Amino acid sequence: MPHQRTTRRTTENGKRTRIVATDIFCGAGGLTRGLLDAGIEVVAGYDVDEACQFPYEHNNSPAKFRNESVTDMTGKGLAKLFPKDSIRVLVGCAPCQTFSKYTQGLDNEGDPKWTLLNDFGRLVRELQPDIVSMENVPELQRYSVFDEFLATLAAEGFHFSKDAEKRVVYCPDYGIPQHRSRVVVVASRLGPIELIPPTHAPDKYRKVSDVLRSLPTLESGEEHPDDPMHRTSKLSPLNLRRIRHSNPGGTWRDWPRKLVAKCHREKTGKTYPSVYGRMEWDKPSPTITTQFFGFGNGRFGHPEQDRAISLREGAILQSFPKDYKFVKPKGEYCFKTIGRMIGNAVPVRLGEIVGKTIRSHLENPESKG
Repeated sequence: MPHQRTTRRTTENGKRTRIVATDIFCGAGGLTRGLLDAGIEVVAGYDVDEACQFPYEHNNSPAKFRNESVTDMTGKGLAKLFPKDSIRVLVGCAPCQTFSKYTQGLDNEGDPKWTLLNDFGRLVRELQPDIVSMENVPELQRYSVFDEFLATLAAEGFHFSKDAEKRVVYCPDYGIPQHRSRVVVVASRLGPIELIPPTHAPDKYRKVSDVLRSLPTLESGEEHPDDPMHRTSKLSPLNLRRIRHSNPGGTWRDWPRKLVAKCHREKTGKTYPSVYGRMEWDKPSPTITTQFFGFGNGRFGHPEQDRAISLREGAILQSFPKDYKFVKPKGEYCFKTIGRMIGNAVPVRLGEIVGKTIRSHLENPESKG
């Protein structure tokens, strides 16, 4: 496990204080791991998905996993986790399917997840943290629930960027090898704060080849003996023929007509080219979703090998360490469960950027903004 550094900051009265965070909607620990890598102490993560307990605690010790819904949490309860002399940091990523572009046009406001960001805002009011960070899909900014969250921050005396464009992060700008955009809000009571500048220029973006080319070769449905996470879903004979006719960056339109699915031959199906495709070595990957292990669920085919990417490869593209464990020893490797944990995670590197932003701000809050 990486060594956990504890960052301290001297307050106005000279007292040394710890920077301590709690992660709401923590999942398998992507955001927590990133904060730890940046030197931010994390004491606990909260999530309703019990499957996340092992990966969260195993990879992020001594942070503890708490199987509790945000709707049942209180600021008073959270306050007990923070040492008296600490700078309190509250971070979280509410489940984003409600706001995703993939569900636009649906009756999202009837989804119970709609209220989760409001509960996060309630915890901000009750806990009175010093710093808050919230990450989600960019589409969230179109909804009133996001405006209400920002209004809560403003009413509580937080400084944060008012520029909607500055709040949208394109992940390759920060060294994440994935075409993924997220809205990231960082807010502080201590002074103006903004996310640190991009770390990677476009000509220095990390590519699929930078992180996946060295992994062992696999066949469809195979598992590597030294890493059970490096396993792939088995392709049907038809999909095996399809992927052999697929080009990196191409679509099902590259196939012989007899291999094209009937729904794609119809007029309504011709507008969905981003399924049944291969990734490209020399570019960042597509956005990793919870279904990335399926060849037909997006452009998730391996650039060269006749298979979808493995569970390990999906985790690496989400910037998880190559040895991050998601399953207990001798446990079951369920593609659906692990895919959900990986696809829903905050990329570890993005969590690290948030952590570095917090540290930079606390070292010299007067210069930020």
